[in-house]
Amino acid sequence: MDLGLKDRRALVLASSRGLGRGVAEALAAEGVRVMLTGRDEAALASAAAEINARGAGQADWVTVDLTAPDFAAKLASHVQEHFGRVDILVNNTGGPKPGLARDINASILMAQAQAMVASVIELTGRLIPGMCAQGWGRVLTIASSGIEQPIPNLSLSNTLRGALAGWNKTLATEVAGEGVTCNMLLPGRIHTARVDQLDGVAAETQGKALDEVRAASRASIPAKRYGTVEEFGAVGAFLCSVPAGYITGSMVRCDGGMIRSL
Repeated sequence: MDLGLKDRRALVLASSRGLGRGVAEALAAEGVRVMLTGRDEAALASAAAEINARGAGQADWVTVDLTAPDFAAKLASHVQEHFGRVDILVNNTGGPKPGLARDINASILMAQAQAMVASVIELTGRLIPGMCAQGWGRVLTIASSGIEQPIPNLSLSNTLRGALAGWNKTLATEVAGEGVTCNMLLPGRIHTARVDQLDGVAAETQGKALDEVRAASRASIPAKRYGTVEEFGAVGAFLCSVPAGYITGSMVRCDGGMIRSL
């Protein structure tokens, strides 16, 4: 299937590794020019070099810090200066530390809300007028399965990503008539460094061997395995495509059947 994305411009947050990089690589394979972002300069340079070596789309990169007060303004200005326009915005942030809902600290909550929610909303607000003006755009926000089925011991993630779900649905209704779609992509157990970290925390908390924890996790997934970053990236690229133009305001799961809700 031709996704109709050749020569489009995409800004992908937190894309030096993991899920963000997976979506960036899938977009680049369709001929998209992607701007990678993150805090690790060496990782960004390496990711961009690998994408460029494949010879499909082109990758540029810039270091950013989502917690900085001027994050959205500086990044929006930078990408517009280098690309001229932004057709696709992939919102992606790191996850907060595990913890119980009854132990949430207000100051930590507000700091995480700035990085995971406010920064995403402000950046989108700065870029979406250009999409509306040209009559075409895609906003894809990577979140978590915890929106639909809260994940034990990830109370901050469940809370803050849920806020993004309400924002995304509202925004989608506002801009659909101007050719812009806004969707969320919910990963289940996709094998990344973040999942390895969470499995390690679970093993320590439960007093079990890491392999035992992973085996139990895989057994709970109908597909009986963790997903791959490549599988996740392919779904993300499709949601940003021309053929997906009638999908908006949706939360799409890439979870191997893990989420139990309807």
